[in-house]
Amino acid sequence: MGTADPDSAVADRVELSYPADIGQHGRRRLNQDYYRKYLKKVHDSAAVGDEWDEFTDVGCCGSQMDLPLRVEAVEGGARVGSDTAIAYTEREACGVNPGRSVQHDEPDIVERD
Repeated sequence: MGTADPDSAVADRVELSYPADIGQHGRRRLNQDYYRKYLKKVHDSAAVGDEWDEFTDVGCCGSQMDLPLRVEAVEGGARVGSDTAIAYTEREACGVNPGRSVQHDEPDIVERD
């Protein structure tokens, strides 16, 4: 009897880090059930150090906000499945645009005589 390939086993838990400067909007999106389900559908596997370049909408005009995620820990196998728990931790800021500027940019008002 051979041993099972650990890469074929489904991960029990994947911990992802996000940059501190994503803002409250980004944090709310990450914590939604639909976003966790999305991550589990688009990523077949996870290994410590993997970087996942994700995005979410900013709720306005079809604009998006980048969400650079990094795999910090994987418990169990390497495959990501529908039962894999997704957890988050914060890491250092990296200069990412939190997306709010899209909603708050207003044109300069020009006064005319």
